Amino acid sequence: MELLSIKELDLASKKVFIRCDFNVPMDEYSNISDDRRIRSALATVNYCLDQDCAVILASHLGRPKGEVNEKYSLAPVARRLGQLLKRNVIMAKDVVGDDAISKANELKNGEVLLLENLRFEPGETNNDEELSKKLASMAEYYINDAFGVSHRAHSSVEGITKLYDNKHKASGFLLSKEIKFFGKLINQPVRPFAAIVGGSKVSGKLEALINLLPKVDKIFIGGGMAFTFLKQMGYDIGSSLVEDNLLEDAQHIMDEAKKLGVKFYLPIDVIAAEKFSEDAVSKIVTSQEIPSEWMGLDIGPATVRLYREALNDVQTVLWNGPMGVYEMEKYARGSNKIAHFVADSYATTVVGGGDTADLVQRVGLDEEMTFISTGGGASLELLEGKTLPGVAPLIKE
Repeated sequence: MELLSIKELDLASKKVFIRCDFNVPMDEYSNISDDRRIRSALATVNYCLDQDCAVILASHLGRPKGEVNEKYSLAPVARRLGQLLKRNVIMAKDVVGDDAISKANELKNGEVLLLENLRFEPGETNNDEELSKKLASMAEYYINDAFGVSHRAHSSVEGITKLYDNKHKASGFLLSKEIKFFGKLINQPVRPFAAIVGGSKVSGKLEALINLLPKVDKIFIGGGMAFTFLKQMGYDIGSSLVEDNLLEDAQHIMDEAKKLGVKFYLPIDVIAAEKFSEDAVSKIVTSQEIPSEWMGLDIGPATVRLYREALNDVQTVLWNGPMGVYEMEKYARGSNKIAHFVADSYATTVVGGGDTADLVQRVGLDEEMTFISTGGGASLELLEGKTLPGVAPLIKE
């Protein structure tokens, strides 16, 4: 899949609208705790500034549900962006209101304007045509550099592309890199190729698992989703998280793996607790012997050893989803140990955004991974074999 590239556009001294993904985590005092997504956009923004463009940036933050909410203002992002760009970033008070429109009209070459949170407008998530038109009216060129939301058919992602021809729209450097990386990973991986798939539910990863099976050599399952597979195998899983309506699907995945010769690994022991709590009594038990009222909240030490042993010869690793409830320190050890092993390996290591990226950053291993995606949901849909709504209009014909 080849995308329309920003390098092919005649941007010199033009006005450019860049859809970014500045949906960054913040603490209770509105301090940004991880600015990776902002830093990831710098290459595209600086490229446009080098072309003496007037740059209009747009992003969402959180889920304000179409209402103005100070808690979700992009003002802290504007401050951080200004520090990173080493220049003043003009902040609009609204998205397509009088302030934003007048500031966009007055924007000079070499200046940067950040619009307020796109999701303050109810039309953004509804892919409203009128909102797309107002956003498009601000600039001559449109660049999508927001991989993290490219699986959403929103006004600033999909709707707006209909208002620009192929000579006036393109993908930014980050979006191109993500699409290229995942394309190569799925279609031409260096083998053996292993996928580590975790997270709480099978339902969220079902299509990705089915699509990955013909492409990988090994699959390692962890997190809450493992218990649906273990129950289907006849194990007593206590009160662990399970999706009873997906037991047949779990069986189908295991049967398909066997048919394709894919090694399919499930936890052989777990950290079980009396209740879902940091201070609950917990113990290590084999996967067959989880007490009836207890729940599994992390993979156990024997599983960590097994997975490490089986990952030893792997040349490419794709990791999407933690191995346990990593937000609680007591149940983060399995995920942390796998993270350290993956980071230390000589394999090409790809982390599929979302919780896994957060986990890797928490243990300080983000610099050790080959590639960390900026989009959890978007990377998952790529793995499912889907064409993303925000990417489809940018594919070269």
